[in-house]
Amino acid sequence: MPQVRVNVRSIANAAAVKEVVRNGRTLKIVPSATLPDDVVMNGVLYPSSEIEASFASLERTPAPLGHPTINGKFVSALDPEGINIGYIGAWNENVRRDGGRVLLDKVIDVEVANRSEGGRAVLAAIDSGGPVHTSTGLLANLENTKGEGYERIARGIVFDHDAILLNEDGAATPDQGVGMLVNGQQIEVINSAVEWADRDLTWAAESALGALERRERAGLVDAFKSLMVEAFSGLRKPQKQQEDTAMADDKTLAELSTKMNAFEETLKAFTTTIGNAIAEAVKPLTDAHAAQIANQSAKDAAEKAGLVNKAVKANLLTEPVANALTLEALRELAPKGEPGKAAALNGASGTTEADPWDGYDLNAKMEAK
Repeated sequence: MPQVRVNVRSIANAAAVKEVVRNGRTLKIVPSATLPDDVVMNGVLYPSSEIEASFASLERTPAPLGHPTINGKFVSALDPEGINIGYIGAWNENVRRDGGRVLLDKVIDVEVANRSEGGRAVLAAIDSGGPVHTSTGLLANLENTKGEGYERIARGIVFDHDAILLNEDGAATPDQGVGMLVNGQQIEVINSAVEWADRDLTWAAESALGALERRERAGLVDAFKSLMVEAFSGLRKPQKQQEDTAMADDKTLAELSTKMNAFEETLKAFTTTIGNAIAEAVKPLTDAHAAQIANQSAKDAAEKAGLVNKAVKANLLTEPVANALTLEALRELAPKGEPGKAAALNGASGTTEADPWDGYDLNAKMEAK
């Protein structure tokens, strides 16, 4: 089977970027995705079984700016010269499969990225919230097997990197020197694109909402600036003019007060709208958390009731005393109520068998509660 290099183009979710501090370094984390299960691109089928067997090889690989090339030929992003060409302090991690796709995080070291023009351009693109494209470089063997919509099947997939793209397509076109150097040999390169209409639509919706919010804030700021200019412009008038217009001051202050009240109401309404939107968005999470707590409490209560019943039936404790113990104490006491191990608190026997309560401090359990 011939081996080829495949560049799979997709789009990262720049709107969901997070900034964290790890080991004293500021990192930007951008969610990304690539290679859906059983996708067919350029007549090649990428089976889910092959993706499952290979996707983990993408973990901790470089995320260069573009696919590195030497003399017009693609090289591995792990090649020393390839690293020098495209490295901007970014890599791929948290690689997993979910929803029929390979998901990963692009991690960018802000300090390292700021050392190069390309790195600064990537940070600017992320901060602007615009679309940030990616392209996964992988190697695969092509099996000549025809099926519905495809003529070949990719086998033995090995991921090399997942590049960040700015102002370019997924990879070079055929007239730009297509080829991949592997161990000194040139192999074919296939440029493909993954289309996720819902992902692009989500990005468009998030961008539109962000723009509307910024526009609302800008309108409020402009209104407040106008009110401030109008309120304080009179302070710069000459003393004589101030005296001549003293009669109008009360009217001016009243009008200004009315405008300020209207502005305050507008601001409150805007804050309420945003707050309601946020509350509605997180409600499913809070409801799920509350349900989880309630379910766990019910499970704990049921378990405690069973342990109390067990202790009483084994004649280890009276029911009031057993109920007063914590669940942890009852769990520890449970083995002593097993057949052949329990001893009644008020039982009397002439046997010399070892006391199963020897060393057990009931007061300590009551204090722990």
